[in-house]
Amino acid sequence: MKICIISDSHDNVPNIDKMLGYCKKENIRVLLHCGDLCAPSVVKYLAENFAGEIWWIAGNVHGELKKMSDISEHFSNTHYLGEEGSPQIPGVDFKIYLTHYPEVAEEVAKTGKYDYIFYGHDHRPWEKTACKTRLVNPGTLAGMFNKATFAVYNTENNGLELKLLERI
Repeated sequence: MKICIISDSHDNVPNIDKMLGYCKKENIRVLLHCGDLCAPSVVKYLAENFAGEIWWIAGNVHGELKKMSDISEHFSNTHYLGEEGSPQIPGVDFKIYLTHYPEVAEEVAKTGKYDYIFYGHDHRPWEKTACKTRLVNPGTLAGMFNKATFAVYNTENNGLELKLLERI
């Protein structure tokens, strides 16, 4: 199974569309969003245009979080975890944690409870291992302050790839 990990999309619908096109072409059925979706309309847009399950958290830039959460509850494929949390993905036998903030990712890694922690916020793609936990920042899908990127994790071969949006 392939999992797409995105963060900091900041309402950039053209970039979201390009990422969704890639997901469709690659038959990706799980999407993890590490915060800063921003507008309620983007939650609805993702839910209506992604064929699989979406797990998302809040970031530091969002409008009408209650409305975003309500929209998410309306769609069976969209799961809001709050400010951070652990998605329960069917068929995935390792533990994942989502947060928006790098410093929270570092602290949660120290617990040793998770195999992967995905985070965002600083718009810089990054990967490292801490306390046997792989911490991954997929960068910014919006392309703000850095080129637009996202990550794809393949559960079958434990492969993690950073995708540069301009190259897909």
